[in-house]
Amino acid sequence: MRLLARIFPHPILTGLLTLVWLLLVNRYSINSLLFGLFLGTVIPFITRPYWPNRPRLHHPVKIVVYIGIVIWDIILANFTVAKIVLFKPNAARKPAWVTVPLDLKSPEAITALAGTITLTPGTVSADLSAGGHYLLVHCLDAPDPDAIRDDIKTRYERRLMEIFE
Repeated sequence: MRLLARIFPHPILTGLLTLVWLLLVNRYSINSLLFGLFLGTVIPFITRPYWPNRPRLHHPVKIVVYIGIVIWDIILANFTVAKIVLFKPNAARKPAWVTVPLDLKSPEAITALAGTITLTPGTVSADLSAGGHYLLVHCLDAPDPDAIRDDIKTRYERRLMEIFE
């Protein structure tokens, strides 16, 4: 078991890098799979000294649910942003800066939250406070900034807390 942990210091990252390689080459052959597996093994092995505290995933199965929710939200947000840009006059738009207080403590979880917000069209994570207690988010159209904040906390942050903390 120790030998396996030494060869694959980050097994989830190994699998993810292999999958990303297969998606990048857009050709599914045994050579592509073996080279992707090689990259997925070598990259985590080389970068292992820079990961002194490996993030612990308490409920890795919930990652799949979280990714599904994020993909669904991205699809819906694309239509919403298109509707805003095409049909809503500039004077009727209400862009806003929303400060989201964070209950997350893990840097990996905070990064996942900021990335999720930025991936969703219409919102951008702009800044993280020095202590990591607040995230500043810009919204393209936010008639109710408090509702946006509450939605981020309940839809994303709560699930990330279940996964990482």
